[in-house]
Amino acid sequence: MALTLSDVDRFEAARPRLEAIAYRMLGSASEAEDAAQETYLRWQAADVERIEVPEAWLTKVLTNYCLNQLTSARARREEYVGQWLPEPLLDGDPMLGPAQTAEQRESVSYAVLVLLERLSPNERAVYVLREAFAYSHREIAAILDLSEAASQQIFHRAKKHVAQGRAQATSGAGAAGGAALGGGAGGGLVEIDEAAARRVVEEFLAAATSGETGPLIRLLTSDAIAVGDGGGKVPARASAFEGALAVAKFLRGLFKPAQAKRDLVGGSPDLYAATANGGPAVVAVIGGRVFGIMCLERTGEGIVAVRSQVNPDKLERATERWAAGDFGAPVLAEAL
Repeated sequence: MALTLSDVDRFEAARPRLEAIAYRMLGSASEAEDAAQETYLRWQAADVERIEVPEAWLTKVLTNYCLNQLTSARARREEYVGQWLPEPLLDGDPMLGPAQTAEQRESVSYAVLVLLERLSPNERAVYVLREAFAYSHREIAAILDLSEAASQQIFHRAKKHVAQGRAQATSGAGAAGGAALGGGAGGGLVEIDEAAARRVVEEFLAAATSGETGPLIRLLTSDAIAVGDGGGKVPARASAFEGALAVAKFLRGLFKPAQAKRDLVGGSPDLYAATANGGPAVVAVIGGRVFGIMCLERTGEGIVAVRSQVNPDKLERATERWAAGDFGAPVLAEAL
């Protein structure tokens, strides 16, 4: 049965929410768009008049599609060249979804998206639906064909895994950098606004381009890490640099100007301060194209992780958003 204009409008009204769920589930904007489109095709093929609660039906179809994708993604990522990292989204992107509560904001932070990769597909689905979109356990049980008790158990297990991962990421963090970066006294993720993000990035870039490791070490926690995702298309170290000194040496070399680097990336990038997934980020732009996004994970003690996404396949949406927005002047022009 062909969809009526009203049926199409109903789906299009739901599409942003469906894409936001899929992004948190899959960690990829392009895959989230594909998931929403696949859901539309199934909506198109369904007897829509017999669907009593369209929102629940659409969410169930989308979630189960994502579960299948997550299962196959594990095999695909075993063949992925280098370290796989989620696709970062610049703030304001509707695919980031709801951000009214602290739980919703943290659930789409880059640090948590990385941790969600460790969960089983069912754990990830329950965590996303409950924590980010406030679905009841009764609703989640219907979506995933579980009992309410099972949904509750899976959620508590998933939340425990995420909390443990956050604790491991910030345990042993040194006091270095706490005063310079501000924030709370604990090791938890520090919420940040656009102005504060710019200050963090400006201070970070000043240290990274100083030619010395000392200023960087003062901004980093003692157990800081740095890792990048080039997808085999852009050079990126497969394993993480660990410890403030190792990370500082890596960053000092990374930000040292060199003609060989300019030849490799096709120019000298302008470096901007931005927020991506709610956290401070360095955005490298060459000729209007986003070449890389470096997400800085900051706690009250300092920068605990530097994660760089330079795989061009995972920067297409960021480039589109960059072209459509006004992100001000670069912090550093033609930096490398």
